[in-house]
Amino acid sequence: MKQFVRDHVEFFRQYVRQFETTGAVAPSSRSLARAMTRPLCACRDRDVRILEVGPGTGAVTREIVRHVKPGDTFDLVEINAEFANLMRKRFETQPHYRTVAERSTVHVCPLQEFEPEGRYDVIISGLPFNNFPSTLVEELLDVCLELLNPGGTLSFFEYMYIRPLRRMVSRSEEKTRLGEIEGILQSRFADHRFDTDWVFVNVPPAWAQHLRVGQPETGGRK
Repeated sequence: MKQFVRDHVEFFRQYVRQFETTGAVAPSSRSLARAMTRPLCACRDRDVRILEVGPGTGAVTREIVRHVKPGDTFDLVEINAEFANLMRKRFETQPHYRTVAERSTVHVCPLQEFEPEGRYDVIISGLPFNNFPSTLVEELLDVCLELLNPGGTLSFFEYMYIRPLRRMVSRSEEKTRLGEIEGILQSRFADHRFDTDWVFVNVPPAWAQHLRVGQPETGGRK
């Protein structure tokens, strides 16, 4: 309970200071975290490379570490230095994090500047796309998709109906931005989405969107 309270206090503090990159007033619920990690849970027959983008205070990270196997690799990319330090401390001090610490690395940088050693089988993103310029949303989505191995999955969440509701009450420039984001997402959904989870036990309720790129290669991994 103490950890739960500390996480929410820190999350709200960063929300006030850096709203554009935090994007929510509370960490994701356990139900949403489970939905976001569902494709990872399906990867039980092989070692996988996992990337979490924008872990924040680690609401989804806690669920990810439960599924990291001895042969897996787990990278975390966080632009907020305070959130990144919080995550590093957890890998150093908390028992269930320490069990996967040798296979886990926290990187402090924008995703566009991240230079991984290889591609990933599972990417889980907590980035608040609705807060970004549409050009940045498109860039971030495409970077994630390009970082996937054939057959790899990208999972991210969006709050239910928030974008159309915001468009209804926004001025023309904001309506245009949100409309462009909607178009970008729908285009990627048409090409890559294979499933959606409806998560009502979250504040606010959310969809977990799951995208896949191509089919797995039989001759090895890039």
